[in-house]
Amino acid sequence: MGFGDLKSSSGLGALNDFLSDRSYIEGYTVSQADVVVFKALTGGPAADLFNALRWYNQVKSYSSTFTSLPGVAKAISEYGPAVTPTASKKPADDDEDGDDSDFDVFGSDDDDEEETKPPPKKLEPKNAKKPVIGKSSVLFDVKPEDSETDLGDIEKQVRAIEQDGLLWGAAKRIPVCFGIEKLQILCTVVDDKVSVDDLQEKIEDFEIVQSVDIAAFNKI
Repeated sequence: MGFGDLKSSSGLGALNDFLSDRSYIEGYTVSQADVVVFKALTGGPAADLFNALRWYNQVKSYSSTFTSLPGVAKAISEYGPAVTPTASKKPADDDEDGDDSDFDVFGSDDDDEEETKPPPKKLEPKNAKKPVIGKSSVLFDVKPEDSETDLGDIEKQVRAIEQDGLLWGAAKRIPVCFGIEKLQILCTVVDDKVSVDDLQEKIEDFEIVQSVDIAAFNKI
């Protein structure tokens, strides 16, 4: 398992693919796993590696608190996509004894055999292309109704919004002014299934929310 050499284009490509439907290396919050992979990079990913670049910038914002992040740091090879070993072909059983004990003395009806056979599988053309599923990464800024509002309550209500094609990611508190903080929360959406405008309106409908802005929007 692992990403391979993160200094190479293939390693960075593997990291970008791995993060296409994940906010972080492990789980939904930044951890020591992200710190290990972050430090293995010599610099930020290229601009065309949208998923890796989004993750890199997010983890970089926690650089001052790396040592206090949860989790246990492991070797870089312990993180990334799993490599499934190729299954070896099982040799066919040979009838070494020449035993004819399995021979059906009474024979069998050909029509019955045809009925028990499973229908043939429909083969897809070799060059058939799978449809590309469009996804977007959206970062919301959620402002509370007032300074007394608990941002933890806001986050619970936001994460309670469940929908096919919607995946909530990391969240953190950002100081605004006069002791007031706002909630910044990340999500990944399937474009054909989730309307970002409708999602924004659902959050704004909460009584403890003053307003919602889109801080960042990236196609994946």
